[in-house]
Amino acid sequence: MPDALLDIWYGLPAIAQDILLLVALLLPVVLIALVVLRGFAPAPLLRALVTRHLGINAVFVALIACAVGVGAALIVQERALRAASADAANPFPLVIGTPGSETTLLFSSVYLQPNDVGLIDGPAFAEISEHPRVAMAAPLAFGDSWQGAPVVGTIAPFIEHLAGASVEGRLFESYSEAVAGADVPLTLGDTFEPAHGIGEEVEHGAHEGVEITVVGRMARTGTPWDRAILVPAEQVWETHGLGNGHAFDQPDALGPPYEPQWFPGTPAALVVPTELYAAYSLREQFTRDDLMAILPAAVLTELHLLMGDIRAAASVMTVASQVLVAVAVLAGLALLTRLFARQLALLRALGAPRRFIAATLWSYAALLIGLGAALGLGLALALTGVLSAIISERTGLAVSGRLGWAEIHLVAAFVSASALAALLPVRAAFSRNAVEALRG
Repeated sequence: MPDALLDIWYGLPAIAQDILLLVALLLPVVLIALVVLRGFAPAPLLRALVTRHLGINAVFVALIACAVGVGAALIVQERALRAASADAANPFPLVIGTPGSETTLLFSSVYLQPNDVGLIDGPAFAEISEHPRVAMAAPLAFGDSWQGAPVVGTIAPFIEHLAGASVEGRLFESYSEAVAGADVPLTLGDTFEPAHGIGEEVEHGAHEGVEITVVGRMARTGTPWDRAILVPAEQVWETHGLGNGHAFDQPDALGPPYEPQWFPGTPAALVVPTELYAAYSLREQFTRDDLMAILPAAVLTELHLLMGDIRAAASVMTVASQVLVAVAVLAGLALLTRLFARQLALLRALGAPRRFIAATLWSYAALLIGLGAALGLGLALALTGVLSAIISERTGLAVSGRLGWAEIHLVAAFVSASALAALLPVRAAFSRNAVEALRG
């Protein structure tokens, strides 16, 4: 495309580009219709073809609708999952842990997936928290749960950073208090006993006698932290007999500063830099033999690149399934034209122009394809809501998939290609001799 045309194209609003692309994709259907249907209106015969074999036609339409609907819905969910996972990582500019897998640290600290990771020791955490470019360093202590909800030890400023000022009640002020996520089935004033571990390895009764009272509830964040219960880091440490990170003469101290020699260790630390760009230099500085610093957004980008490859493969599979369905439908239409061979031969013998017969057969095929594609978009719309709800329930992410222009373009391309291929059964209908068809 010449540079001048490219400049014009990129200068158009996005909605205009989408509409023009849709028109271009449907242009083959319009051109075929103009050529085939010019001067003819085979509506009565077309209606007869549809009603005489209504059951078979319904099967063809349903096959097309399923292929289009399922394919479009899966592509929508992949895009929605990427957006939701990126939104969940936004409050985590920099995460520091011990050397190992960056992906494991990402999923443990941001998405609260249980994993075995090492502990940041006291001197290292003190070095992180006292760095002049660190505005906040929050320990994230995992290991306990309640009815499947992870209990995470941290500091009160982390809750304000994660949920803002939208906290019902108040933040915790003692070891025996907690702030629950929006999806945790606990209300203000409820008490609970944490279990050791999470998932299949949970040990109920391991912390018998430990009672924690809910004093606050976070507003919904659309992240897995909506299912978490946040308690002081000191509570998690003391429950496991590890001390509280403070000197013996400060038994009730809460939050930083911690004494390096008494710091029990933490699996991860969320670091909020004083300036956003400082996160990159902090990552370089704290990536060394005893520490590993990651930018969750960067790690997630690498994962999204992999998901992009998966999306491409899924798109190819979607197109392949739609092609197979279209081939099956067109093969069925070819068989139906064989059933109508005598009627078509009779029309030809009575003087019906070949274009009239071709217009009837192509209109019949295009009607089934168009109706199936339209129903497929409706099915995709319904499936999108169901799949989004299922994925949100499984992951804790606020996945909200919506049909977009990409899916509409894909369906339009399918309709055009199928309409073009529908000329093949039409051509085959004229391959038999009319006299032989009448005799048969």
